[in-house]
Amino acid sequence: MKLKSYLILTIVAATSFLVIIVTTAIYFLLQNSYQEGIQARGLELARVVAHDPMVIKAVDAQNKQQKYDLQDYVEDIRARTDASYIVVVDKETIRLSHPTPDKVGKYFIGNDIKPAIEQGDEFSSVASGSLGKAIRNFSPVLLDGEVIGAVCIGYLYEKTTDIFFKQYGHIGMLIGVVYLLGIGITGAFMFKMKRTFLDYEPEFIVNKFREHEMVLDSIRDAIVAVDNNMKITTINNSAIKMLSMGVLDRYDYVNHSLSRYSKSLSHLVLANQGAFHQEEFNIGKLSYRANVYPINTPRGSQGHVVVFFTNLDPTELEREVTSLNSYAELLRSKTHEYSNKLNVLSGMLQIGKYDEAVDFIQQETDRYQSIIHNIVMSVTDSAVAGLLLAKFNKASETGVKFTIDMDTNLSSYEKNISEKLVTMVGNLIDNALLASWQNRENAEPEVHVYLSDRSNHIILEVQDSGAGVPEDITDHILEFGVSSKLDDEQSGIGLYLVKQLVDYFHGSIDWERTEQHTTLFSIYLDKNEVANDD
Repeated sequence: MKLKSYLILTIVAATSFLVIIVTTAIYFLLQNSYQEGIQARGLELARVVAHDPMVIKAVDAQNKQQKYDLQDYVEDIRARTDASYIVVVDKETIRLSHPTPDKVGKYFIGNDIKPAIEQGDEFSSVASGSLGKAIRNFSPVLLDGEVIGAVCIGYLYEKTTDIFFKQYGHIGMLIGVVYLLGIGITGAFMFKMKRTFLDYEPEFIVNKFREHEMVLDSIRDAIVAVDNNMKITTINNSAIKMLSMGVLDRYDYVNHSLSRYSKSLSHLVLANQGAFHQEEFNIGKLSYRANVYPINTPRGSQGHVVVFFTNLDPTELEREVTSLNSYAELLRSKTHEYSNKLNVLSGMLQIGKYDEAVDFIQQETDRYQSIIHNIVMSVTDSAVAGLLLAKFNKASETGVKFTIDMDTNLSSYEKNISEKLVTMVGNLIDNALLASWQNRENAEPEVHVYLSDRSNHIILEVQDSGAGVPEDITDHILEFGVSSKLDDEQSGIGLYLVKQLVDYFHGSIDWERTEQHTTLFSIYLDKNEVANDD
């Protein structure tokens, strides 16, 4: 069933159900109210007639077997009221008046008159008499405090129902108008929805949206769409990787200002609003080329779509290839080194030097087991523990001493929090390893890590024996593309990502040059803020 048909059917069914419920409730309320009104009016009229001297005199005469004509007098009273009949009876319930003269002198039909005759009660009842079912109201006729007869004021049920339905018909017409109005509003809503969604079904629109998202994410060029207020409305995976290396989620960008992630790109879009243009821009030391497309609609400009990609020249491509080759050579050298150790171990075993072989293995594994034991005992978060072990291996490969503070203690966190902690710690350690290795001629390369969440804060500290941060970039070291590394390396991203995540948790990051001529980076995160972001 199409959404349009489903909504119409649902709204009509719900409206009909409500109308039926409300109509039924109003019917019974009005019926009870109308009946109570008739009973009150009938009892009042019966009381007045029962106290009429002419009626009392006639009933007393009837009880004494004396003839007294009351028919014309009572019928004259009934003609001036809306009662269906007024019947006066004596103590033996013999009629003294009746709308049908032939029934005068006969017994009253119905036992419901007995409480009025026997106890002198005033009351109302619904019963059938000689004229049919009616609402009957009784009042005793008293003489000197003694019950000598009774008066019955009757309203035929058929007549009262006709009057009731006549009044209820006006209410029914009003309910019908409301019902038709509801259907009309539903029709107008469906017409508006049809124009808005171009007569497409929601499933089709959702599938198109997913298809659109998948197509965007499959494009290698970075794509960002912004509205007229320069807030990001759409971004693909390539753009996320270029702006923050994929650390932040897509929804961390949407509805945020583009200038928060790249001021140069934001200025580029603002430079020629409403017109297509191509220009180059930089993010830190990285050069990009951007195509800016205006989004024009019959209602005017709705924003811009920016497509940008890395603007690499042949020299930069050569650096990339050289960097990859250097890494491959490092892997080959490490493979050769471990192959030699395995050959030594194999030779010892073949010549029967078992004790020496055990000592050789123990020498190789002691430090490794020590660091694993330290990590397992102090870091509960498995992702962070795995990261520390990986960085220890990397430090061992490059000849950097890697130590974890004995006072380190870090609890386990939810996956999304743990991933962000891994990114922050990992980038700080990577920078520290490189800085200490580059300064190996002046100081023994060493990296020291301290993690703690014992208090109300999460503390992340990484200390290295590197040369420190040059004075000309100390105020900009946390900005995108700014780095103290060599010019021929892609850099300036790690600390920027760390700063982005620290801001995400509303924390703080600081660095200092210590008295031991080491560089210490410290991050402080409030546990409450971390829990709220979770």
